[in-house]
Amino acid sequence: MKNIKSSYKKNKTWLNYGIIAVVAITLYATGMHAEVIGFAQRGILATGIMNLNLENEIQNADKNKDSKEVTNAIKADYNLKLMDKDGNITSMEALKGKVIFINFWATWCPPCIAEMPSIKNLYDEVGDDVAFVILSVDKNFETAKAFNSSKGYNLPIYAAASRLPKMYESTAIPTTYVIDAKGNLALKHKGMADYNAPDFKEFLKSLK
Repeated sequence: MKNIKSSYKKNKTWLNYGIIAVVAITLYATGMHAEVIGFAQRGILATGIMNLNLENEIQNADKNKDSKEVTNAIKADYNLKLMDKDGNITSMEALKGKVIFINFWATWCPPCIAEMPSIKNLYDEVGDDVAFVILSVDKNFETAKAFNSSKGYNLPIYAAASRLPKMYESTAIPTTYVIDAKGNLALKHKGMADYNAPDFKEFLKSLK
């Protein structure tokens, strides 16, 4: 009797592993794994434990409070051409004088997918005052465009139309850069975050 029960348990275990394997293979084959993992990671963002620690992330924190001048500021490199979803080519030069939010992402990147709704909500609220450059690193820009449209995000997504300046080269995605209105790199963050948080919105306002 014990042997029968033991055999049953083993078979059940292998069956469960087999089902998990089939689901995993199906998700990867259909390209849905990134969205499934991204959805799970979005739950982590919702807890607030992944919120930005702005004190650690701000690049130019060394300010004289009286003069409000930034010392040792890292100047942004505007030498980057961008192609929008309609195929029009523009340059970051055209955004000089504005606060710029640059986010490097891809449709195959779960953390990118996880943080995208927060970026969408941030864009809806401050998009008139902040220039958003949602820069896809997908091999096929059409894939990024289809994703943006199907999700109803309608974010201003771009593909690089020239070589990336060295300052925007990163070992990870998503990576987000914020440039202040004076052309200084104000923030660089690797990894996902909730960008719709109140303190981050206040931070953006302070950069005008």
